Amino acid sequence: MPDTTLIGKSFAPGLYAVGREKIREYAIAVGETNPLHHDLQVARNHGYDDLVAPPMFAVVYCSSSIGAAMFDPELGIEFDRLLHGSQEFRWGPLVIAGDEITTSVTLKDVSTRAGMAFYVFESVSTNQRDETVCVGLWTDIVREAAS
Repeated sequence: MPDTTLIGKSFAPGLYAVGREKIREYAIAVGETNPLHHDLQVARNHGYDDLVAPPMFAVVYCSSSIGAAMFDPELGIEFDRLLHGSQEFRWGPLVIAGDEITTSVTLKDVSTRAGMAFYVFESVSTNQRDETVCVGLWTDIVREAAS
């Protein structure tokens, strides 16, 4: 049984410096062809200071913060039985190369259904101007042990 008294626990925020080449690498990896993610001159011609990160780049700048929360020994998540449940995002201003994104994570809910534990984490990512660029809900499921 997961410990419901841990609902509301917050974890140390993580900082991610968004790099131009990381944006390009991510865009190539996911097949994103929009030139705003690849061509600096195109991005500048559209009024941006640098390359624009694709929206799902959020998984990159959130990953260390989410990972730290999931690996917190107090939660006791057993990774050999972990399943990815879902992700939901709300985006704010675009993330641009050169931004510094701080992501804080909170355990929003823990429940048990059909013998499985459901952990819901909320991430809030802000840029160096204190603008919220992304809020994410991350649901992880831990299957019950085989009998």
